[in-house]
Amino acid sequence: MKQPANSVIISTYNAIDWLEKTLVGFTMQTYRDFEIIIADDGSKSETKDFIDTFKLKTDISIIHVWHEDNGFQKSEILNKALLACNSDYVIMTDGDCIPRKDFVEQHVKYKETGYFLSGGYHMLPLSTSKAISNSDIEQENCFDVKWLLERGMPKSFKNNKIDSGALQEKFLNFITPTKPTWNGHNASGWKKDILAVNGFDERMQYGGQDRELGERLVNLGIKGKQIRYSAICLHLDHPRGYKNQESITKNRAIRDATKSDKSIFTPYGIVKK
Repeated sequence: MKQPANSVIISTYNAIDWLEKTLVGFTMQTYRDFEIIIADDGSKSETKDFIDTFKLKTDISIIHVWHEDNGFQKSEILNKALLACNSDYVIMTDGDCIPRKDFVEQHVKYKETGYFLSGGYHMLPLSTSKAISNSDIEQENCFDVKWLLERGMPKSFKNNKIDSGALQEKFLNFITPTKPTWNGHNASGWKKDILAVNGFDERMQYGGQDRELGERLVNLGIKGKQIRYSAICLHLDHPRGYKNQESITKNRAIRDATKSDKSIFTPYGIVKK
């Protein structure tokens, strides 16, 4: 098989309904030269069965990377997924994020040596998230602001990012600048750069492990480029039982050390030292 030009890593854990919506979104992409790596942090066998069935419905290569459930180990499974990628360029998102049809196209359009990209996501309420069907994704209803408002999405200036056109996205990116950080829902970079900083710090639990990776990339000299109104995904709502103050505090301390020490390489990543 021809080696793909890009790899899309999708993290998941026992959330088949949301994962299916995400995968349907990737089957609708305008740009097709990519593979999908599913980073599965210990889901039950039903997730594997679903993925095996879904593979038969698409010509996109899907690789399922799994390890046993031993608590929140997202950083570890993402590192394993990185090693499974067959391309030089990696796009990362989550299994609760529906990509707009030009999601991959935008990452490919803006990718550049010496940079990583930080895209945008739009958080939907639970009622709206549940209202989106596979056919709504295929027909692009879920990226129609009026359609979403009728199904419970609150009115907000941020709604502009959902269906912004080429001229509008450039203007909005310009007037709403934000610090580009590695955003686990929507970010991309060169595999060699991510390996150079040794991937994700596996000590980190929920809360900021993606940002910490980005900070090491910046310390390495890789610049962040913000495309929050260009590459868009819809973030579906769901309970987050793994979120707690203890893990957030621990992760904050690791991030603070990375910044103060200007760390490039973590000894707790892909290569253990």
